[in-house]
Amino acid sequence: MPVAFVLINTEIGSESEVLKTLKSVEGVVEAYAVYGVYDVVAKITANTMDKLKEIVTWHVRRLDKVRSTLTMIVVEEPSTPK
Repeated sequence: MPVAFVLINTEIGSESEVLKTLKSVEGVVEAYAVYGVYDVVAKITANTMDKLKEIVTWHVRRLDKVRSTLTMIVVEEPSTPK
């Protein structure tokens, strides 16, 4: 299952609003407000890579008050401890 972490910069003072909206987006399984260079971090999953790209492109990047994003697509799932 494709997974991506999206780092989001928002307009100043709109972090909570973007976070609230983001949590209602299909495929967003976790989202947090953070301190640092970025304002919000979201974990997104989908059934296919095309669906993952669609969610990021059309439902996250186009949210009102999102200024920029950095998407990191996971290339390897963590192994299960034995």
